[in-house]
Amino acid sequence: MRLPLDLEKSFLEDIDSYEEDKKMPYITSVERIGMEKGIEQGIEQGIEQGIEQGMERGRREGLVSAIELGLELKFGPDGLELLPEISPIRDLEVLSAIKEGIKKVSTIEELRSYYQRL
Repeated sequence: MRLPLDLEKSFLEDIDSYEEDKKMPYITSVERIGMEKGIEQGIEQGIEQGIEQGMERGRREGLVSAIELGLELKFGPDGLELLPEISPIRDLEVLSAIKEGIKKVSTIEELRSYYQRL
């Protein structure tokens, strides 16, 4: 509904006065709907990011476990000495390459030089 200009001006002045008295900002229904949509979108994005981070963390942990097993099977206890160097790596592509590299190298030093080049 549209008020005549003089009534609209008077209405807005009354709202300003009311806001000052009550220390409450006036929020239109359009603003309220916009805020609700913004909150919903924020929640959805937060959930999506949490799921993605959880999946990435799970994949990373799986790769580190696979690397640990590969090191132990191929090089025995000596191979596990590389784990403190490899465990802090966060890049999933590098971890995948290390896992694949275990199959290709013959010595621990070859593996170390292989992933240090990545």
